[in-house]
Amino acid sequence: MDRSQRGEGVERQSRRASVAGAVAAAILTALVFTGSDELRNFDAALIGYATATIVLTFGVVYRYAMWVQTPPTRRYLLKGWTAFFSIRNFRRFPSMVPRAIVGYLGLQTFIKKRGTARWLAHQALFWGVMIATLMTFTLAWGWVHFEASEAQDYEMFVFRVKIMTFAPLTWWAWIIFHVLDIAAVLVIAGSGYFLWRRVRDREAASGQRLGYDFLPLVMLVAISVTGLLLTFSSALLDGAGYEFLAILHMGVVVLSLIFIPFGKFFHVIQRPATVGVHMYKRTSQERDGIVHCARCGAPLEGAAFLQNLQETMDELGLKYGELIETCPRCKRLERGQAYLDHVKRGF
Repeated sequence: MDRSQRGEGVERQSRRASVAGAVAAAILTALVFTGSDELRNFDAALIGYATATIVLTFGVVYRYAMWVQTPPTRRYLLKGWTAFFSIRNFRRFPSMVPRAIVGYLGLQTFIKKRGTARWLAHQALFWGVMIATLMTFTLAWGWVHFEASEAQDYEMFVFRVKIMTFAPLTWWAWIIFHVLDIAAVLVIAGSGYFLWRRVRDREAASGQRLGYDFLPLVMLVAISVTGLLLTFSSALLDGAGYEFLAILHMGVVVLSLIFIPFGKFFHVIQRPATVGVHMYKRTSQERDGIVHCARCGAPLEGAAFLQNLQETMDELGLKYGELIETCPRCKRLERGQAYLDHVKRGF
């Protein structure tokens, strides 16, 4: 495939992704309109957040559509979701789907192998962001709103349906009204650990990129701190500086949301798709066996998975040859030996 054909292919992929993003943004706009009772429950003060989420939707769907059109992703997603929805696999491994969802997506136990502190920080960051996202988005879209009842209680509505009634001076009311503060504390704890690690840990600092690794964490801390300052202003300062802090907080949140499709946090959107790939690798290993490294003999990957990798490499025009059946450690050794033979000894 020459350069012009490759460029035409990318242009076609971009057009498809743009259409998908526009459709998704239009659907979300319609859901905001209907879910907020035709904007009757829409808070005009949150219009900046709502607009940013619609732009975010377009960006996320656009990049996701571009991602799934690449040969490796297309092949592994197809295989992965086929394995995920397979009745045969469910009968053979009935606990695999729940374990993958809870352990791989929710608890992310694979990170615990890299260190307990790192796992706890990741859990704090993950759940803090998830809680804040769920609360902020539903409020900004008008899907969740609160009303005062005649008995001086609060009523919580979701999609115009009353979910609960609670008294304002109870522990449950405190949690509901401070859930974003709780999420902010979790995010600050997790982000603080990873920022400290990127500054003090040489291994982490050596591979760090300012815009990809450092900046997203700073933005999360800025969102959390400005959000906590809003609570501090209203609770202890009688609202002093609240308007300025509200605008500052909104600006940081909006910029962060627009940045998500093009930064590191896009992997949060990609992660659910890897559950199917994880299941496909596991079931293919059970069915077809494991291939061992051609150099050292260590277990490498499932035979079917390596066969798909070979097909992908051929489709991309990459001639890896026997390196596909070589483990990462042996690849590094062979690269080092090649450098020594062809470069270092020449000086």
